Amino acid sequence: MSGNATGKARGKSPGSASGKSPKEPLEKSATTSPGTGDEKPGGKQRGGKQLIAGQAEAKPRLLAGGNPQIPKGDGDAPVQAYIEAMPGWKHGVGRQLDALVEANVPDVRKAVRWNSPFYGVEGQGWFLSYHCYTRFVKVTFFRGTSLSPVPPGESKHEEVRYFDIHEDAELDEEQLSHWIRQAAELPGWVP
Repeated sequence: MSGNATGKARGKSPGSASGKSPKEPLEKSATTSPGTGDEKPGGKQRGGKQLIAGQAEAKPRLLAGGNPQIPKGDGDAPVQAYIEAMPGWKHGVGRQLDALVEANVPDVRKAVRWNSPFYGVEGQGWFLSYHCYTRFVKVTFFRGTSLSPVPPGESKHEEVRYFDIHEDAELDEEQLSHWIRQAAELPGWVP
């Protein structure tokens, strides 16, 4: 070995290909970031947009089919933001689904991913999600083929099953609650 008994390259710290110590700060990127002086006075950055003190945040944008565009987030707050942004009759469906999940799975874990609310059990993955379409709200059971009875909507994914809720349809809360309880007991989907 040449000059280095441990076989490590000179000038580089362990686990560092750059030669910089892990405690040395990384160089700032050329993009604008908070604290660079490029913000307006009294404002703050949110999602790449500048907010002025006292300025209200804009309503979420509705995507195709009226599905709200909500940033990825964990917890109840982003799910409630999604439900609040659901248009027309779909808003009531969202509130109803959320209440059913909470009533049947007391320690439910919530998040918004891919512009949809997700419900899961800590350490088990996601068991349910839903998404707005033009004429219905599609409820996804990630392990739907293991439920009894199996939800009617087929998927190209082997275990996934869907249940579509249409505007004038009477929601069978008893059946949905039964599916929710079963789904929460199963190992969930982990992306």
